[in-house]
Amino acid sequence: MTQSSISVVSSKALLAVFGARDQHLRRIRQALGVRISARDGRIHIEGSEQAVAQATEILEQLQLQAQGQGEVTADDVSRLLAGVHGGEPYAQMSPLVVFGARQIRPRTPGQARYVAAIRDHHVVFCTGPAGTGKTYLAVATAVAALKSEQIRKIVLVRPAVEAGESLGYLPGDLQAKINPYLRPLTDALREMLDHETIRRYTEQDIIEVIPLAYMRGRTLSDAFMILDEAQNTTISQMKMFLTRMGHGSKIVASGDITQVDLPSHARSGLIDGLGRLRGIEGFAAVELTEADIVRHPMVHAIVRAYEQKPGRRQ
Repeated sequence: MTQSSISVVSSKALLAVFGARDQHLRRIRQALGVRISARDGRIHIEGSEQAVAQATEILEQLQLQAQGQGEVTADDVSRLLAGVHGGEPYAQMSPLVVFGARQIRPRTPGQARYVAAIRDHHVVFCTGPAGTGKTYLAVATAVAALKSEQIRKIVLVRPAVEAGESLGYLPGDLQAKINPYLRPLTDALREMLDHETIRRYTEQDIIEVIPLAYMRGRTLSDAFMILDEAQNTTISQMKMFLTRMGHGSKIVASGDITQVDLPSHARSGLIDGLGRLRGIEGFAAVELTEADIVRHPMVHAIVRAYEQKPGRRQ
């Protein structure tokens, strides 16, 4: 067991380095397996020799940033952690999509692995909690592939499974009832393409946003097929979706396996597929975690609260 300590520049800098409710501190502890505490005007680190050296370097850099910029963001922590874990630092990856002033790129090491898996494999299954960018990054990668003419078509698919509510009470015809289920996919598109481009691509059948049931009987070549909320497919539905794949196509299926809305007797096609497809050449499975959540910081706390047993929450 090795110990190290560094001087605290100021209480303001210490608060910025540790983050709101110590969120940055917890991420560093979890990623490196070290103990970190602050007392007597110093930050104390304890753990294995390599981990202590890495944590010390990260904390020193964060303190310098806190002094210079006055704040430390979750992205800053992720960037430094990505550096110590090796691989291509996600912050140095080229943007997937540039839309106006927005540059869409991976924001955590896990997201970087996800994008790399999509690029290098024909079929990718991604699991993880809400807010980890499972669908958003898949759509961004698809848009990038379309712009570079690697594919000719994007197909965004969702199962219309009721999450404890009934579709019947919604107004309108069947398409109007289904549209709310497809909204997360169209929302992602609107952050990457302008309205006129989306309208033109939709009219030309270059982009389709459809319910899973509409996929039956089709074969899609040179297409990027994304199945969102895949945990809510049955085994037969997942098989049907995967076998729509034609030459030159790519498939990404993503979902949160802790939020399955199927009847209790039905097994999730995503969970089943993870077991069936492992080991097949061209297939990759990526698991994103709480550390990859890039939504509001409260989402981290919410995910942790639901992962704990009720008796353990205070």
